[in-house]
Amino acid sequence: MKEMSIDRLIPADEALGIVLENARPGVTEETPLLQAAGRILAEDLVSLRTQPPFDASAMDGYAVRASDVSSTPAILKSIGESRAGMPFEGSLQAGETVRVFTGAVVPENADTIIIQENTTARHGDVEIHEASPAGKFIRKAGLDFGKGETLLQQGDMLTASRIALAASMNHATLKTHVRPRVGIIATGDELVQPGEATGPGQIIASNTFGIHSMVTDCGGEAVNLGIVADEVAALTSTFEQAISDDIDIILTTGGASVGDHDLVKPVAEQLGFRFEIAKIAMRPGKPFLFARREMSGRTVFLVGLAGNPVSSLVAFNVFAKPLIRRLAGFPDHAAHPVSAILGRDLGPNDERMEYMRATLETNQDGTRIVTPFDKQDSSMLATFVRAQCLLVRPANAKASPKGEACKIIMLD
Repeated sequence: MKEMSIDRLIPADEALGIVLENARPGVTEETPLLQAAGRILAEDLVSLRTQPPFDASAMDGYAVRASDVSSTPAILKSIGESRAGMPFEGSLQAGETVRVFTGAVVPENADTIIIQENTTARHGDVEIHEASPAGKFIRKAGLDFGKGETLLQQGDMLTASRIALAASMNHATLKTHVRPRVGIIATGDELVQPGEATGPGQIIASNTFGIHSMVTDCGGEAVNLGIVADEVAALTSTFEQAISDDIDIILTTGGASVGDHDLVKPVAEQLGFRFEIAKIAMRPGKPFLFARREMSGRTVFLVGLAGNPVSSLVAFNVFAKPLIRRLAGFPDHAAHPVSAILGRDLGPNDERMEYMRATLETNQDGTRIVTPFDKQDSSMLATFVRAQCLLVRPANAKASPKGEACKIIMLD
């Protein structure tokens, strides 16, 4: 990292590059299938078996030789049954049939299945009323996949269907990237937990809970380190606890500005963190801290968000989320903006990039129409709930008419 002044207002795009520079996924681990949801596969996955491993019946009915039912009705001798897990031992000869059930092994010499609706069983014989062509209702061995076939790739997120496929491939555990541990600290004498009575000048620490949820959603392991008073000793102790507990990212809300009681930066510097960002040319979210501490083979990151709820949520989506996803092994790291058109006129923007909460509609032709709310104050959390996206307005943008092309960041 080249040396630069952190006192300047850093453009948002440059700040994202600083946050992601040299951030790499951590160690890998073997993860049981039932714990693998949402994790990122750390290696290609090869099937250990063929699926299905044998020719299997796709229906309940009778296994026959197609040559025996070339004309119907036909009377065949029933010589046994094949059901799932208990195959018929033997082979069909001319004029014979075997009762089969869905998923059962197709007996040797049988080459088609007659569904039971087209048969009548009586006194050890079966009358075939309507024939099926050769191969009908038989799932051939290897129809789905074969042993040794690579079916999942490194970097795949383990969704429900991929985990089910891995199980079918006979893998009990999967090598995945370790989830980055994110320690969340709410700072401020004014904060109280939800459900508690508030005193004069106190507010609810809402940021912790929204950020905790977002950390989990984007692939991290959220660790709530509680509310810390605006005291050097208390904040120092909490930081030291986070470091000793193998936290990968210390994420603070509040205390990121330059007031007398904003202690995150000075305390972290005393503990050996090297700061690279102190404020960003963006709205909302200008107060933003980013630092690293290198220690015995690992890096501890510090992300300091503003105390205002919307500022913290916007900055999390723009900077913290890409960092967590990169450390978790996701191949698509940044929150890439997508194209849309404006749903209303907008005035000119100032020297800071703006992230405006907005609603989103999609036309039948796929065009996205984005309409930002009139009120964008960073304390207004309710409008964030109603927003589907953030409209990204470049610094010094000119007035923009309705229908003009723009960029947005989707919100989950």
